[in-house]
Amino acid sequence: MVSEFSAMLGRVIRTGRLQLIDPAGGVADFGDGSGPALRVRLADDEVGREIAADPALKLGEAYMDGRLVVEEGDIFEMLSLLRRNGIRRAATPGLKAKSLLRMLAYQFSARVPVNRNRRNVAHHYDLDARLFDLFLDHDWQYSCAYFQPRGISLEEAQTAKKRHITAKLLLEPGQRVLEVGSGWGGLGMYMAESSGVDVTGITLSEEQLAVSRARVAERGLSDRVRFELTDYVDLKGEFDRIVSVGMFEHVGLANYGKFFKTMARVLKKEGVFVLHYIGRVKPAYTINPWIEKYIFPGGYLPALSEVLPAIERAGFLVKDVEMLPMHYAWTLKAWRERFVARWDEAAKLYDERFCRMWEFYLAAMEAAFRHDRLPIIQLQLARHQDAVPYARDYIGETEAQLRAFEATRPPLAPVRF
Repeated sequence: MVSEFSAMLGRVIRTGRLQLIDPAGGVADFGDGSGPALRVRLADDEVGREIAADPALKLGEAYMDGRLVVEEGDIFEMLSLLRRNGIRRAATPGLKAKSLLRMLAYQFSARVPVNRNRRNVAHHYDLDARLFDLFLDHDWQYSCAYFQPRGISLEEAQTAKKRHITAKLLLEPGQRVLEVGSGWGGLGMYMAESSGVDVTGITLSEEQLAVSRARVAERGLSDRVRFELTDYVDLKGEFDRIVSVGMFEHVGLANYGKFFKTMARVLKKEGVFVLHYIGRVKPAYTINPWIEKYIFPGGYLPALSEVLPAIERAGFLVKDVEMLPMHYAWTLKAWRERFVARWDEAAKLYDERFCRMWEFYLAAMEAAFRHDRLPIIQLQLARHQDAVPYARDYIGETEAQLRAFEATRPPLAPVRF
């Protein structure tokens, strides 16, 4: 019943302003009246009961299915309002029991070392490439941008991300670089052109592989940049540098030891490894069921305390740790606004339900980064004490050199499908 959903909202919302309209036209107001107005309508008698019984899963499904409609404001503002007020106040004994069961099930499955990498990657990254063209920057960077300084555009921030990571890698001409999770090829091309290195990128997405290979060929870099459909567990050879951006979140708790031991095996003794991933401030023990079901099956955002033991056991030295709070919230905001602006084009690729799902995903992740203290974590690892300078001055100095390269770099051609 709607009253169950109303009771849940009443427990949660203390500040702000939300108006709920039930299927019969009844109106209920929540909050202290401050802030922008939000008006939400429930389309049928059962949806309120379903959301109240399992908000972590059913709120997103109700929005996808058009059964929860935001008539004033948008879904990000609603999710942000709930998180600002403290969504934990929604918990009832029944919801706590449901969460405990989910936690136990997740902890069991997360510790079973089954390789589902290819299936999980295909679920998200093998979507129609034209979808990503609707909201990403011109280089198709599908990971957190680096808004330094704060007011720059998404395109500038994604370039700054590539610049910052490249500077930490301490690249030298002729070195062999491994990119684990190579996306659509933008970072690999940047490193090859800016630093004269030879790049091998690996991916499990056939869609990304096809696009990245075509981009490299069009750029005339096929002799220096190559991409392969390979899982990290199958890597062979040795590399001077390793970089991984936005891939580690898909490795899984049970496989951290295998991942870092593999990286240590293929990295030369004097090599450097930069790992960029979404983290959290403490272990979560479970993941959001809606994100698991619809967006990133098998994904997990680890705390440093869950990662560092595996790093140490693999024989790596931690040379630098950088935490980047809020940068992903700003990135997701830009993606969400771009996606909504091209909604009709996305609906032609898929349908309205998919568009609502994608909007909910971007909005939910942005709200999480704004209110749950999630950071981006960049780790710089090495096997030898002298592989990295003893002070961080070199990062800024190298970034200045890379800015000079960017000023003369030929523009990237639009991605072709």
